[in-house]
This record gives sequence, C-alpha cells and structure tokens, in this order.
Amino acid sequence: MNEVTGEVTATERPPEPNWPVMTAEELAAYRDAENRFRASSAARAITGAPDPGAVMEWQKAVLPGRELPVRVYRPAPGRGGEVTGRTDLPLVLHVHGGGYVGTAVQSDWVNSHLAARLPAVVVSVEHRLLAPDSPLSDAADDGWDVLRHVVRHAAQWGIDPARAALFGESCGALITALAAIRAKEAGLHLQAQVLVNPAADMTDTMLDHASVTRHAHTPTLAEPQLHLFRRLAVPPGTDPRGLSPLYADSLKGLAPALVVVPTHDPLADHGRRYAERLQAAGTPAQLTEYPGAGHAFLSMPGVAQQAEAARAEILEFLRVSLAA
Repeated sequence: MNEVTGEVTATERPPEPNWPVMTAEELAAYRDAENRFRASSAARAITGAPDPGAVMEWQKAVLPGRELPVRVYRPAPGRGGEVTGRTDLPLVLHVHGGGYVGTAVQSDWVNSHLAARLPAVVVSVEHRLLAPDSPLSDAADDGWDVLRHVVRHAAQWGIDPARAALFGESCGALITALAAIRAKEAGLHLQAQVLVNPAADMTDTMLDHASVTRHAHTPTLAEPQLHLFRRLAVPPGTDPRGLSPLYADSLKGLAPALVVVPTHDPLADHGRRYAERLQAAGTPAQLTEYPGAGHAFLSMPGVAQQAEAARAEILEFLRVSLAA
C-alpha cells in the first residue's frame, strides 16, 4: 500500500483463497485486502470511472442501536440547472453485491450515472458482510432499516418519499428483494425494484438449479464460493425460507421489477425462477437476459462489454417508473 495516498496498487490484489477450507481469520483478512483494492484508483480499470455529473460522499445513517455507513450520490450542483437546490428528487436505495466481500465503492460507475441522469439521490448501503458472527439476516436488516430511515427522514436526505425504488446486485439483490417484500407488508409504497443477477434461494435447493451445474466454475463466481456463501448466510437453526424470496408466502402487489440475468452465471436460474414467481403472483416483472455475460458483469464495465447496455436499460426502467 502507498503510505502517502493509502491506495492499493493492482499488484497488491490478494490471491484467490481456498474457499472450502478458509478460516474466519483468513476470510476477514482476505475481505479487508480485497475491499481495499476495490476502493482504490487501481480498480477503476475494472469497475469504471464515476460519472462527472454526480457528486459522491460517505454519510452515516443513524439507525436504532447502530450507525451504518452509506455512500450517497447526487447530481452535481449546476448540472443541468434544473436540479440545483432541489429537495424532491426520487430515491434509489442501492445494495452492492459480494456477500462476504464487497463495498459500495465498487458500484460508483452505475450509481453516479443514475444520480446524474435520472436525476436522483442514490443511497448505497454499506451493509454488514457475511461472517461467522454476521449472518444474512443482519445484512437484510441493514437494507430494510436504511430504506425506512431515509423515507421517514425524506427532508433530511432531500428526496421525495413517494418516489422510491430499490436496486441491488447479487447478494444485494437478495437483500433488496427481501426489502421489497417487507415494504409491502409494512405499507411502504415503492415505485420499482431492480434485481441484477440475484440470489433468490437460500434453501437446500440453492445449488440444485441447472445453471449452477452448467456454470459451476466461472471466473467471477464458482460453486465453492456459493457453498461458503450459504454456510455463512444461514446458520444452523435458521429458517432459510425466510431469507429466500423465491419461497416467500406471497409476492402479490410488490413493486414492479426488472430482473437482469447474465446467462453465464451460476445464479442465472435464481433470477429466472424469481421473475416467473413474480409474474405468477401478478406483480409486473420484466426479465432481461444478457447472453454470454457473467456474474457481477454490471460492476465490471472495464472488462464486461454488456455492462453499458444493462446500465442503459436500468436507467430507462427507473426513469419511467419514477416519473413524477
């Protein structure tokens, strides 16, 4: 690490660990090193440069019993003139992917673009990552609690609480799907939800989907990682159905969904089956597949050719959904 700038160079990215046998200490060390890389300028070649039409900053969401970092994206002052000083912009609550590794910074490329081009306030949740002492239920609570907090304190965040949408990627899409269900149950109206390469099944059938077998060893997600993901996410004694949107009791009346599925992804069938369940429940759900794209492709525009097309689709879906 550069002692002056604190940046991590590309050569210092940690090596791929031995997922099946790694200890809690090894996981923590790998997570910290990998997240330092993802937040570094060196990673921009992979994760993409932020849109200059947006400003980004870290803030704290003060929640019951804890504070949680959130990365906030807003249209840059003077950008387009009409957004300057506005306090009624729509909210896009974003949850990054990664599960036990990941940071909101890895999504700067897409989130800054949404903030500048919708325009909107995008709040990305730096949720608790999976670990032996931090199961998926903690991360799910983080997503839901930040959503409620921002909507309840709309004036403080400068958003219109009547125009709110959810956007998540991978494990973050699982968290946002659960938040959409909780929002319906709590009477909190949402305009839309965007789920990109979502995990949707945390039960014993998680690895039984055909796409897991077909794409078990892709460069960005492999079956050993999924085993670790499920082991950390659902501790013994936890009901996995409560953390599996695919098996929710009711999906009726949820916010309209855009489900983005890269075809070369072990979790591709999770997204397909969830879109089918939403449609069967009468919830509008659009499924778009990106042939040849791999898991997490939206977070890697520097190497994934279809990331820009997916970003454009998400922007248009949210623009229509959040129209005043």
